[in-house]
Amino acid sequence: MTPRVATLGETMALMRTREIGSLRHVSDLILGIGGAETNVAIGLQRLGIDSRWLGRVGDDPLGERVAREVRAEGVDVHGVVDPDAPTGLMIKERPTTRSTAVLYYRGGSAGSRLRPEDLPPGWIEQVSVLHVSGITALLSDSARECMQSALDRARGAGVPVSFDINYRSALAPADVAGPLLRKFAEQADIVFGGPEELQLLFPDSDPAEAAARLVRSGRSEVVRKQGADGATAHLPGEQIYSAGFPVDVVDTVGAGDAFVAGYLSGWLHGLSVAQRLRRANACGAILCMTPGDWESSPTLADVERFCLGGDPVLR
Repeated sequence: MTPRVATLGETMALMRTREIGSLRHVSDLILGIGGAETNVAIGLQRLGIDSRWLGRVGDDPLGERVAREVRAEGVDVHGVVDPDAPTGLMIKERPTTRSTAVLYYRGGSAGSRLRPEDLPPGWIEQVSVLHVSGITALLSDSARECMQSALDRARGAGVPVSFDINYRSALAPADVAGPLLRKFAEQADIVFGGPEELQLLFPDSDPAEAAARLVRSGRSEVVRKQGADGATAHLPGEQIYSAGFPVDVVDTVGAGDAFVAGYLSGWLHGLSVAQRLRRANACGAILCMTPGDWESSPTLADVERFCLGGDPVLR
């Protein structure tokens, strides 16, 4: 079966502290993987949407782990092995019960060396949606060129494009990132962004007006992610709001990717805007309740049980 969503970008090895405290003092780390695009691909796969991911990894054990973990989730993996660069690494610490810090070691990584030539013929043209993020756009010149090539090919084939702004200040300052990410947002059909990210594109507008300006520029849907407060979908001539779910938050990293997976799966399943916002909010809330970037990404059954607020004990 041909995957319905294609995505591309860097996925890194991920080390996170097992206990609360600074890296200065903790003595135990858990090894895994993480990357915005694979988080979305895995989330979609668990929600019943076949997906594929393309990225570069180093010729090293961490690169093998990235490819193996993503493939084990059922995602169709096109991993380009780069013999001349290492797999990137990120480390997450929880200095307090209410905070998470992420450190990136990705300069010169294999993932940052993504290039247009890595895209196989027909890889994008065969799917229902191409999903990309602002992380890839800021990662390097060659990664940005690869992403632009993917967008050009998608638009040429009539494949809708989903774009998550996903701004990372460690990759570029706001005054550099804003105009560049706006350029990519204005090539997408569906745009996702938090309040600050939408304002990054239009510094002279509030988040709602920034979303409205994107819609007026020709986007079919702009989804404003509002965290615990829910989300609002901006469409031509209307706005639709869906409240969030109150949960005990353990770790918010990856919740935005789970939200995107929930929304896109709903879109592909033919749900109404209100229904897919509710699914997206549920997916994001579920992910917030456990550590890890993607491990607790829910299935459709998980989402249904969560939304019903049923007995937390499974018998």
